[in-house]
Amino acid sequence: MHSPAEAAAAPPDNPVGDGTFCPRSRRQFVLVAAILASALGFIDGSILAIAMPAIRTNLGASLAEAQWISNAYALTLSALILAGGAAGDRFGLRRAFVAGIALFVLASLACALAPNAVLLIAFRAIQGIGAAVMVPGSLAIIAKAYPKQERGRAIGIWAAASALTTALGPVLGGVVLSAFGDGIWRAIFAINLPLGMVSIYLLLAKIPADAPTEKRSLDLGGAALATLAFGALAYGLTSMSDSGGGKMSGPSIAAGVVLLVLFIVFELRRREPMIDLSLFGSRAFAGANVATFFLYFALSANLFYLPMLLIAGWGLSTAEVGFIFLPLSVSIALLSGPVGQLSDRIGPRFPIACGSLVVAVAFGGLAVLTQAGIHSFWMGTFPLMTVMGLGMALVVSPLSTAIMTAVEDKDTGAASGINNAVSRIGGLIAVAAMGSLAAWVYAGALGGDAIPGMPGFGEPAPAGLAPGMDAARLSAGDAAFSAVSLVTALLCLLSAVVAWMTISGQRLPWLKRAESSRG
Repeated sequence: MHSPAEAAAAPPDNPVGDGTFCPRSRRQFVLVAAILASALGFIDGSILAIAMPAIRTNLGASLAEAQWISNAYALTLSALILAGGAAGDRFGLRRAFVAGIALFVLASLACALAPNAVLLIAFRAIQGIGAAVMVPGSLAIIAKAYPKQERGRAIGIWAAASALTTALGPVLGGVVLSAFGDGIWRAIFAINLPLGMVSIYLLLAKIPADAPTEKRSLDLGGAALATLAFGALAYGLTSMSDSGGGKMSGPSIAAGVVLLVLFIVFELRRREPMIDLSLFGSRAFAGANVATFFLYFALSANLFYLPMLLIAGWGLSTAEVGFIFLPLSVSIALLSGPVGQLSDRIGPRFPIACGSLVVAVAFGGLAVLTQAGIHSFWMGTFPLMTVMGLGMALVVSPLSTAIMTAVEDKDTGAASGINNAVSRIGGLIAVAAMGSLAAWVYAGALGGDAIPGMPGFGEPAPAGLAPGMDAARLSAGDAAFSAVSLVTALLCLLSAVVAWMTISGQRLPWLKRAESSRG
């Protein structure tokens, strides 16, 4: 039932019987609004890694605070994204989508005005709550507004536009940071205001309200337990890099494990759980999610700490470093379609395993490059990031196929949401754990003792630093990132092994022919 105001606002040409809530003449507004909202999350996330050295300099943030500027957002987003998706079903997609965008934009303005790192972390957590409703809503509202026969084309346009914003965001952000200095990082958050306001205007003024589809439980208890569990784990792993809070790392990790067990028990006892744990009874589904965790752990760690090394360590400009995200976005945009068709023919196992191995080679190459002290961006780092992008392009589409084909048709939405959450949890744990590893290796390379005036890992060198200290800082930073890349390369290898052993696949044509010839 619509309210009288909603009924009056509904356009007279609203079609009947095509399974959508939106008339054909208004569907383009849905698409534009969803693209703009997606751009908020994609641009915000990718540029943040480029801007982190500037934020640390401007706010005097430590490495642990830099980790939490990223992880506060990732924590609330990953823990609440399934509940956020359920909110669209319970209250109506348009209403929930607008609420998510509005909260995200308001929190972004607060981030832009944050006077210190602690408040920035708090506002980033609120941003993540808004994103938990906004991110699943952007694709869901397209699916609900377009009939099945037109849905694929609309989602393709949305995906292409999302890839474009993801590719261009860091490049343009890097140019702006280089041109206007460290203080301009606040504009990265402020730009969300006009984008968000246009999206909200289109949703409220041009698009009719949709009716809630079902009264689903939001499982706020499960969401709270998940937030506490992953928050405690992330805090424990992050505090290992902080000499003042390192003594709390063990108890925090232990508390996180206990809370995670309580979360699982709580979900098993609920009639409408946030996560349907019975889906993990499928070997292929469980294996695909384990592979996802390892792979996105590796990807997130490198994409967060590599810009920090290049800008603060090697002294490269943000304009130059902004290009490291380009190969990943372009490769996924250009190759996901053909790779998806290949996956349909031969099964998803081979592309996922092969792509994971390619990513492992790229990260292993970064480990060797930095350990050897080779500071060549365009001839060393950028080509390896291109290899990584090609590997990820082999994985992304087949991984979605593996998740969807591992469960019954009625469970595909829940399966997709779980896999999305797993990838984000992988990123959350990666930034926390690998920062501590980097700090430990960095300190060890400097002799293990604090050196007065020596910046920490990923912290820009102060003016006038003695040449000997600067050389030691640079070598220690290379060693720290090399350790991160080596661990992530091994995790990508594990991802390939898990995918090959658990995900179903068909024998390749050349293998079938070989077997026939032997017979």
